[in-house]
Amino acid sequence: MAKMKTPPADDPVPPHLASMPPVPTHRSLRGYAFDPSLATKLETALVSEITYTVPWEPLRPGPIGEYVEVVDFDAASDCFYVPVDLDHPAVLAQHGLMPSEGNPQFHQQMVYAVAMTTIDRFEKSLGRKAFWADRFERGGGRATQFIQRLRLYPHALRMANAYYSRNHGSLLFGYFPATEDPASGQFPGGMVFTCLSHDIVAHETTHALLDGFHEYFMEATNPDVLAFHEAFADIVALFQHFTFPEVLAHQIATTRGDLAATENLLAQLATQFGHARGTHAALRDAIGRYDPVRRKWVKHEPDPFELDDTLEVHARGAIFVAAVFDAFLSIYKNRTRDLLRLSSGGTGQVQGELHPDLVNRLAQEASKAAGHVLNMCIRALDYCPPVDLTFGEYLRALITADMDLMPEDEHRYRVAFIEAFRRRGIYPRNVRTLSEDSLRWARPGEDPVLPPGEMEAMLKRFIEGIRLRDQVDRLRYKKTRSEIWDETRNIRIALHQSIQEYVGKAELLQRLTGLALTADVPKGVKVHRDGLPVFTVKAFREARRQQGNGRALNQVFITLLQSETMEHEGRVQSFRCGSTLVIDLDEIRITYVIGKGLHDLQRLVRTIAFKEGVDAGASLAATYFGEADEPFAALHQLGA
Repeated sequence: MAKMKTPPADDPVPPHLASMPPVPTHRSLRGYAFDPSLATKLETALVSEITYTVPWEPLRPGPIGEYVEVVDFDAASDCFYVPVDLDHPAVLAQHGLMPSEGNPQFHQQMVYAVAMTTIDRFEKSLGRKAFWADRFERGGGRATQFIQRLRLYPHALRMANAYYSRNHGSLLFGYFPATEDPASGQFPGGMVFTCLSHDIVAHETTHALLDGFHEYFMEATNPDVLAFHEAFADIVALFQHFTFPEVLAHQIATTRGDLAATENLLAQLATQFGHARGTHAALRDAIGRYDPVRRKWVKHEPDPFELDDTLEVHARGAIFVAAVFDAFLSIYKNRTRDLLRLSSGGTGQVQGELHPDLVNRLAQEASKAAGHVLNMCIRALDYCPPVDLTFGEYLRALITADMDLMPEDEHRYRVAFIEAFRRRGIYPRNVRTLSEDSLRWARPGEDPVLPPGEMEAMLKRFIEGIRLRDQVDRLRYKKTRSEIWDETRNIRIALHQSIQEYVGKAELLQRLTGLALTADVPKGVKVHRDGLPVFTVKAFREARRQQGNGRALNQVFITLLQSETMEHEGRVQSFRCGSTLVIDLDEIRITYVIGKGLHDLQRLVRTIAFKEGVDAGASLAATYFGEADEPFAALHQLGA
């Protein structure tokens, strides 16, 4: 028998393919479930810490990955803290560093874990990569550049604040001494770190994600825009609570399955932050509030007139959050009604403590319902008008997106949302009823002003003419975010040229979008030297999602933007107009055109009233978003 050759000792032995372990899909990192305050209370100490599961990626010390870069510079102390190496074998073997309020390296781990968990949730809901807001190069003109990483500063501020900075492409977290009031429930004067609060980190990360998605949702054109930014960030943070199995089971058992009747952690945001500032309550609560007169927590009852009298950004946003959370509670009750009947002999009222098996089943249903609700909320962003969003328009976007994906609404999710919004006085404009069909955005051809047959044929020729399927196929083969960003920019440039060539022959697209796209440019719209109107193909997004019937829904979302200057009663106002085209790639047709067109006098009057403070007595827009370089810094400082 021939002997096998033994390679020289100094020659490297190539690893056998079968001996190579597969690349991990996730990384486990320990952290606080809510914030460090739960660890100091006997009732919640056992559930104060959880293990975050984040997508696997090779990391440099910081940590520095594909999406975020943690830079731990303490400006107040003028020092850098040593960056944590999450790829160190000792750290990997222990699922990250042990939670600690006094260890800066754990602070770095905490902000990374929560930020990546939030990013992962967005990508799973949307079915595509997440991107940060583009910035501009000041030197050689206004050329956009790809922003790969969002910077996270765990100890940026020595104050009770944390905010997202678009100017610096970063999240800045503060730290501050707690109130000296012993009744606050916190250590008097003890240091509180906002970077250790899951809710604050998730909230700020959502601000950055939303800004990368809809840039002009930071422009205060009506009372709902800024409130929506705050409310949506709260919603993401709230519903991520339901991904913590131990905490969820604990709160189900504590409330005996009724999450709407009593105070609970799942409905609260930034508990430590609120108590440390002396408010005796969490920063915000979706189902109740602390009554300083009665000195106890009270359940908040829906008031359909409250929205009319509420203009402060956080208070107005809280009404929106309460509506979404109320919809979730209705869905949860509907999904668990049979379990409670079975365990109570048909009465639905369980006596005594819940059986552990019942707790687990209720927790499963709550987690599943919360996941569905959060997915619905995130997917609705694709169906929102690109500018001047209102709460009612978001409801229409949510209903439309869900009807496209889940034609059969088995558990009546959409009805729960409609009812919850109605109870709080949130209504869309220009709808006849609150039925699902009325709330769904109108399809081209349903508008009696436009000829359906000829219109559909012309739109189909337009979509085929710009070779939209080829554009999407080319985009789907790109792997890295930078490649996707570059290809998307090229597609937007090509689309801009194609639209200009197309509208020269037909005015149909102009009539659909309500924008000026032909050479016949109305007054108030800027034009190029060649006489054609100025407009921008702001966004091009593709989505491939599975419908409830098992079929794939292949869509493209194209956003067109344009500015207009109008005058009303001596006041001149320049504001943005825009439309989003929702295109079905399989049927080669435009399914929806969602936006705000030109010459909208009602919108002009409303915008002027809001910005000049006619209705409010003082301009909220100027207060929060006037000349401030960092709008969220002012917004969170004033409203936190």
